[in-house]
Amino acid sequence: MPINSFVSPPTAEYQQSRRISSTAMAVTKIKAIRGTLSKAIAYILNPGKTDEKPLVSSYGCAASDAAAKEFEWTRNLAVQQGMQMPKVLARHLIQSFDIGEVTPEEAHEVGKQLADEWLKGKYEYVIATHIDKGHCHNHIIFNAVNYVDFHAYRSNKRTYRELRQLSDEICKEHGLSVIPPSQNKGMDYKEYTEAKRGTSWKQKLKQTIDRLVITAKDYDDFLRLMQEAGYEIKTGKYISFRAEGQERFTRSKTIGENYTEERIKERIAGRTPRRSQRQTVPNGISLIGDIQERIRLIDSKGYEYKAKLTILKEAARMLNYLTENNLLQYADLEKKVEDVHSSYDRTGKELKGVEARLREVQPLIKNISNYQRLKPVYDAFQRAKDKPSFKAKHEAELVIFEAARSTLLAMQGDEKLPSLKTLQAEQQRLLEEQQRLYSERAKLKKEARMIDTMKANVDAFLKPTPYPEHSKEKNNQLE
Repeated sequence: MPINSFVSPPTAEYQQSRRISSTAMAVTKIKAIRGTLSKAIAYILNPGKTDEKPLVSSYGCAASDAAAKEFEWTRNLAVQQGMQMPKVLARHLIQSFDIGEVTPEEAHEVGKQLADEWLKGKYEYVIATHIDKGHCHNHIIFNAVNYVDFHAYRSNKRTYRELRQLSDEICKEHGLSVIPPSQNKGMDYKEYTEAKRGTSWKQKLKQTIDRLVITAKDYDDFLRLMQEAGYEIKTGKYISFRAEGQERFTRSKTIGENYTEERIKERIAGRTPRRSQRQTVPNGISLIGDIQERIRLIDSKGYEYKAKLTILKEAARMLNYLTENNLLQYADLEKKVEDVHSSYDRTGKELKGVEARLREVQPLIKNISNYQRLKPVYDAFQRAKDKPSFKAKHEAELVIFEAARSTLLAMQGDEKLPSLKTLQAEQQRLLEEQQRLYSERAKLKKEARMIDTMKANVDAFLKPTPYPEHSKEKNNQLE
């Protein structure tokens, strides 16, 4: 058993380096808008950029030039709350996709999901999808100050890395290509460059499978969807696919262990086995006893001193962890792994539900508040004899009122507006629940890393291995 077969928990630095090194087909850039916000919004809303398609949406504000006034109104409210007026008026996020990889409609949905999940329903934003440069790209302009607690958006290297990571994750959900360097091994140069352009048969097959396993009801339905996507299917010992225009069939197992027939069926069924979950020892094994016996065996052999010391230290750490957590059987360890990951997934779903409701509640609070605050101004305008003069004097207030009224009409229709006090109480409960789930999820993430590492080390430690009779066979390996 190689000494380095033991796995150490990933460090924060390592995780960070992995995030930095990943390269996604969807490229994100973010820049500050310090002036002429109205021009920037007018630019992204230009119908000529969208080929006259209705690829414009907004959150918390109007999907029009009025958004600039709403952004300004929020920033002024922030000043009234004692916040310092930010020098940056808004942020301009650009998300670009490779040629032919997405439809304009899909790109728009991906952009909205990115904005919703990144901004947490706190910032007004306008999004427009442009197709005028031969490829789809999203323009997202969001306020520099949020309208919930009036804090300014912090833009730095860390937040940008996290934004890129989120964009990558969403792209994966939609079956779009994200190619970490570690996965490029085994590709020749031609295939790698084709993969970057989204033209590789294997890359397109992976994207199609990733997209369809999400929607397929069962394996037969998946095969039907693959045929509808233009793939010829050949079954046998290994399942193979051939796209229209492709010369040879591609065995799905050749594009990765996640694409074998067995794994595709598991993914459709919602099962996600991990490498560390592969059984290498019987379920009924008594972990403590067998590890202790293994320690005695290793200690009695003539291993090189440093090799023996490394192994025995790791074995002692395993024993302590297993004993403290009452994981006496191998089946107990497996169940612990599954329970931790299930809890992590559950908190993730709960968090998404809370944040989805916040994205509904928070713009309601903002617009009801603006509507009620500015209704007297609007009523005075209706009574004014010199309406042009009154409008010129109160232009901003009237714009915000009209935006609030139209937004509430779109959100509520003819339904009676909910109580502002009730909504604010619900918002507070949701924010508290969001914070609780953040903390719980962070704790479970750490625990999942630990238990996965521990199980991998237990499997490596108990794996049957021949032993050397002499101490200086190899410094870094037990034979």
